[in-house]
Amino acid sequence: MPQLFDARPSAFAIAPDGTRIAYQVAGEGPPLLLLSGQSNSHRWWDPVRAGFEGAHRTITMDHRGTGASDKPDRLYRTEEMADDALAVLDAVGVERAHVYGTSMGGRIAQWLAARHRERVRGLVLGCTSPGGRHAVKRGDDVGASLGAADPRAALNALLSLMYTPEWLASHRGPFTTVGDPGMPPFARRRHLAASNRHDAWDVLPSIAAPTLVVHGTDDLLNPTANAPLLAGRIPGARLELIPGARHAYFEEFADVATPLVLDFLAGVPGDR
Repeated sequence: MPQLFDARPSAFAIAPDGTRIAYQVAGEGPPLLLLSGQSNSHRWWDPVRAGFEGAHRTITMDHRGTGASDKPDRLYRTEEMADDALAVLDAVGVERAHVYGTSMGGRIAQWLAARHRERVRGLVLGCTSPGGRHAVKRGDDVGASLGAADPRAALNALLSLMYTPEWLASHRGPFTTVGDPGMPPFARRRHLAASNRHDAWDVLPSIAAPTLVVHGTDDLLNPTANAPLLAGRIPGARLELIPGARHAYFEEFADVATPLVLDFLAGVPGDR
């Protein structure tokens, strides 16, 4: 089983609205900002982070409402969370970084790449969606399973959307992709609302960074059909589908996904 890191020492960036955003830095090489999914802290990346640290200086962060970051009880927006990510890059002293966002982190990365083009060198969007009316929504049955009144049933439903049965049969956890256990309920609701309201369709054509879109073919949590929508909307984007993978493709299929991302980033020019 992959090694899970203990909670990393955090430093803090200050977002434009004054919210403290915790971030963590490790590794050496060209900077790579890793953005985690909805209701998750930097621990989302624990099982696979070491795979990037040999080639990159990795930067993770705790989204507002998670981990060691502040947890304001007010409206959250993916656009604002992109500003949080920009504040982290500023605090670390990184002028340009590769950005790899998965799930809601991919939504945040879309805004970062569209609104701050000069700060994003290469872009990877994993298991994510453009949002809005153009996005392909998950099935009603999926939503119902995640909203089950029994917490154990809801967790099992989420795990089955993240991983294949074969993986779950041989991996007993702990799972770092099923939500920050210390997150207050109001912040979970704020994250869900931010993700649901996301709509970057109109700005996607303005993304200039070389872009890789990655998705599992069996992802029902964020339907696979969103991947070609993103790739077709972002100029020059490359699409890669990982056969048999579900939402947490980057962990279960790390032997495919990590080299795929590393090879793509290695081919991104240093100056544009």
